[in-house]
Formats: sequence, C-alpha cells, structure tokens
Amino acid sequence: VQLQASGGGLVQAGGSLRLSCKASGRTFTNNGMGWFRQVPGNEREFVAAISWGGSSTYYTDSVKGRFTISRDSAKNTVYLQMNSLKPEDTAVYYCAGSRGASATMNRAAYNYWGQGTLVTVSS
Repeated sequence: VQLQASGGGLVQAGGSLRLSCKASGRTFTNNGMGWFRQVPGNEREFVAAISWGGSSTYYTDSVKGRFTISRDSAKNTVYLQMNSLKPEDTAVYYCAGSRGASATMNRAAYNYWGQGTLVTVSS
C-alpha cells in the first residue's frame, strides 16, 4: 500500500498550491483521509481531514478559510488546495489514511502515511 503525495514546491506568500495524494495497493473509498504537516524539530500536526464520502471535513484553525480538502474516490486521490499561503505554512506535508470512515484530527487513527511533499512559502 502506498500513498504518493505530490504538488509541493516554492511559492511566494499569498500564492496557491494544490497537493495531491494518490493511493495504490488498496482503495480508501471507505476510509477517512487526512493531511498533516511537520517542521523539522516539531511534532507532526494536523491540517485537514475528510470523511469517507467527502460529506464531512475538518480543519485546524490556522488554515480555515484558506485550505480546502477534497477527494475523488474514482481516482483514489485526495487533494489539498492551499490558497493565501503564509510563510508559517512552510513544512513537509503528509497525507494519511485512517482506519475509520470519519474525518478525524487524531493522528493515532491513521495507519497509512505517504512520504511527504515539501511546501516552502517565501515572504
């Protein structure tokens, strides 16, 4: 089972990026999916999550109104649209698949992790 994250890069503050996470080896149609991020030296923190059907989403306060998580079950892919990026959004972003069906910020609920994609926002 593999979660392949892509779409990271260097962008100026105020810009946008769209991250993608494609799953292979199994389908996550019935599972919640999430995005987390980590700055070196810090713990991995929750960013956004989406339920199995996409009807429920959940965001950390610092990205509400700027980031949007979505999923295309037919493509077994989850997206994170990031707008109005800030330098403090700079991190390695990881996608993850949950054991359950709901959208959750609980890192322990996720048992599949991608390799991460680096997002750098310059001021």
